[in-house]
Amino acid sequence: MQLQWLKKNRFLVLLSLILGVLVVQYSANAISQNGFDISNAIIPQEQIMRGGPPKDGIPAISDPKLIKASEAGYLADKDRIVGIEIDGVARAYPISILNWHEIVNDKINAQNYAITYCPLCGTAVAFDANIDGKVTEFGVSGLLYNSDVLLYDRNTESLWSQISSSSVSGKLVGTKLKRIPISHTSWKAWQQKHPDTLVLSDETGFSRDYTHDPYSGYGESRALFFQVNNRAPDTYHPKELVVGVEFGGVYKAYPFIELENNARASFADSVNGTNITIHWDSENRAVTITDANEKEIAGIQGFWFAWFAFHPDTEIFRAG
Repeated sequence: MQLQWLKKNRFLVLLSLILGVLVVQYSANAISQNGFDISNAIIPQEQIMRGGPPKDGIPAISDPKLIKASEAGYLADKDRIVGIEIDGVARAYPISILNWHEIVNDKINAQNYAITYCPLCGTAVAFDANIDGKVTEFGVSGLLYNSDVLLYDRNTESLWSQISSSSVSGKLVGTKLKRIPISHTSWKAWQQKHPDTLVLSDETGFSRDYTHDPYSGYGESRALFFQVNNRAPDTYHPKELVVGVEFGGVYKAYPFIELENNARASFADSVNGTNITIHWDSENRAVTITDANEKEIAGIQGFWFAWFAFHPDTEIFRAG
C-alpha cells in the first residue's frame, strides 16, 4: 500500500524533499556566514552582512616589514597615516596600505597589538592583542555589521566588532577589547614629532597597487554601500569626520567642522563627570584627547554616520 501511495504521489514526495532541502539550507545560512558560526550572535544575525570578499579575501598583514622614515620614498608629506607609540617606540601605518589590508598584527617590545582600519567607516582602532593571557592574531572576516568591519581572531574564530570593540559571536562572545591610543595625522606631522619612527613598508608580500585608492570618491559621497541600524541626522555630512569618546556608557562626538569653528587649539570639556582636554591640530586635521593627568585617551575617529549608527544617543560638541 505504501509503495502504491508513493507512486501515485510522486510530485508531493518530490516537493517535500525540495522543501526539506531549502529548510536545511536556510537554517545553515542562519547560523553561518562566510564560514563563521554565528548561532550565538548577540547582534541580529540578519544584520551580519557579507561585504563581498570571502574570509581572508582581504589579507591581514601579520609579518610587517618596517623601514626607516628616510627609506619611505613612496610617502608624501600630506599622506595620512595611523601612528602608535609604545614605550617610546613609534611606528606609522599608511592609510594607502591599510585600505587594502585593513589589519596589521604587530608587536612593540612585549606589547602585541592589532592596527585595524575600516575604509567604509573611516575608522582606525588599535587593540591590545593579549586576550585572556593569550596572544591573539586577527584576520578580516569579510563580514560587516553597521557597515563596519568584523574582525576575527585566529585562535577561536570569534567575530569582533571594531567600533563596539567587543566580540559579537563565537567562543569569546561578549569579551571586550582594550583600545590603545593612536594618532590619525599626516606623514609630515608624525615625522616631526617622531623623527626615529619606523613605518610600514609598501613591500608587503602582496601584489597590490598602493598608489591607487580603491575607495576614491567615497569620502565625499553621501551614499552608503551597506545599511546601518540608525541613520544619522543631516546635521552633518554622513562622512564628516568625528572623534568619539565614551565614559560610563555616555558617548560624545566631536565633529571636525565644530572643532575648526571653535577656533581654540585646546579646550577643556567634561563627559559624564570625567574631565578631558581636546587638542585640535587644524593644519594636519588631527585630534588628541587627554585626561586630567595629561594621559592620552583612546577615542575613535571615523565618519559621522558610523559613530551615530552605533551610538544614536550620542552627545555632540558644538562650537561656542
